[in-house]
Amino acid sequence: MEKPGPSSIYVGLGGNLEHPAIGGPRQVLEAALEALARRGVILRRLSPWYRTAPVPASDQPWYVNAVADVATDRPPDALLALLHEVEDAFGRRRSVANAARVIDLDLVDYRGLRAPGGPGRAILPHPRLEGRAFVLRPLADLAPDWRHPASGTPIRALLAALPADQAIERL
Repeated sequence: MEKPGPSSIYVGLGGNLEHPAIGGPRQVLEAALEALARRGVILRRLSPWYRTAPVPASDQPWYVNAVADVATDRPPDALLALLHEVEDAFGRRRSVANAARVIDLDLVDYRGLRAPGGPGRAILPHPRLEGRAFVLRPLADLAPDWRHPASGTPIRALLAALPADQAIERL
């Protein structure tokens, strides 16, 4: 497998509900990676899987999360559209923010690009990644020298600045 670098594309994976035909969140996310591969998004590396508390804290089930380093020829907006297509195919229903979900695929970082987003357009890097242990911890496993594309802050500093209430356990 290739090492991370400025050409890396990182996708956050998460879910906390079972899929009636596939199984638990990890099985759903593994199936989603296979679905992406069938559509030309190649998995280069995958972080360890984590069990994480909901953010913000709530009584919903804990999540399963990981980060994938992928390769694709698709530009960021087309990749984001594909991630949403796969979410929809796996039963993702968007309702209220931070609701429990079968699957969540987020475009975290696309080769260090910065983009403001807009309707149907990717915001890069992901606008809330620096406050989320469920993204930063697995990303640090893949890319320990990663720096936030907008601020330049090293990932270790971002991890150190996280609130203590974001529980995360390696599976």
